[in-house]
Amino acid sequence: MPAAEWATLSGASRHESGSPYNPFLSHAFLSSVEESGCATRESGWLGQHLWLRAADGTLLGAVPCYLKAHSQGEYVFDHGWADAFERAGGRYYPKLQASVPFTPARGPRLLTRRGTDERVVRGALAEGLKTLTERLGVSSAHVTFAMDEDIEALQASGFLMRIDQQFHFFNRGYGTYEDFLATLASRKRKALKKERRAALENGIQIDWLTGSDLSEAVWDDFFAFYSDTGSRKWGRPYLNRRFFSLIGERMADDILLVMARRAGRYIAGAINFIGSDTLYGRNWGCIEHHPFLHFEVCYHQAIAFAIERGLSTVEAGAQGEHKLARGYEPVITRSAHHIPHPGLRHAVAQYLEGERQDVAEINSLLGAHTPFRKG
Repeated sequence: MPAAEWATLSGASRHESGSPYNPFLSHAFLSSVEESGCATRESGWLGQHLWLRAADGTLLGAVPCYLKAHSQGEYVFDHGWADAFERAGGRYYPKLQASVPFTPARGPRLLTRRGTDERVVRGALAEGLKTLTERLGVSSAHVTFAMDEDIEALQASGFLMRIDQQFHFFNRGYGTYEDFLATLASRKRKALKKERRAALENGIQIDWLTGSDLSEAVWDDFFAFYSDTGSRKWGRPYLNRRFFSLIGERMADDILLVMARRAGRYIAGAINFIGSDTLYGRNWGCIEHHPFLHFEVCYHQAIAFAIERGLSTVEAGAQGEHKLARGYEPVITRSAHHIPHPGLRHAVAQYLEGERQDVAEINSLLGAHTPFRKG
């Protein structure tokens, strides 16, 4: 798929008008995650991207989609479904996964060409996913971290809906980080100031690196942090060193590295991706452990950058109720699931009904305990 053609799709290019730019849907990101070997047949992510073309060949829509041999790197967990189906004699893998590999960030999944009837195109893509599931003979198709308009089209095509929860920061027109702090309850505001001071003790300084700052030496440092933390979290990091070189070449202006420096060397860092209105926090790592440094590098600095750049939102990745005390608010995320097997579909539908109620109740309770001043 040529980059110029892909860029005509919703959210896929910063330089095209239309829906907000999402860097994870760019040709640069998706090609990098494949060409680096991170998302390939060997790693269990075989590209099965779905195109919708007009009779004259014009690209009308697409779905970034992978044939999956496992459920790792998705952040919407269906291991229990797979285990139950296989214990009952079924075969859950391979399955279709419409998502951005290793990326729990919201964004369009049924991508439409600007100027088309987007509702019609989304409906056709939703039906296309069902057709592809049938033709490949796989157990199911899963569309994760989708936008509301995608979910609407998928539900109309019979997909089951699932909800989950993340924590996002919303920039309500703050001019400075101090303006944001002023909206917090006094006790919470004092706690965050104390936490930030403690994080930078021991002579730690913070650098924002983007664009031409992203040298190979900087990537070497960050990859060391990422590998150390990723090995402890997952056993093996999902992303390899070549991936970071490729995104550094292809989309450096869309990347922010927040790096912590002590005694003349970098000791920790977090990678963020910059959309047209959202900062997306992704991976973090360190080689020295200091109290509260993780919160400073990943959450406080992201808020400060978003305010300085005039970005409306910070999406801080999957899970993490600890983000609530740091100004991030609970948000519902959505996914949709096509399961042709009647028995498995019935069981999953029952499970999802109860899960939706639980997640919605927890979301409501957490929403009442944000650190902001009441009223």
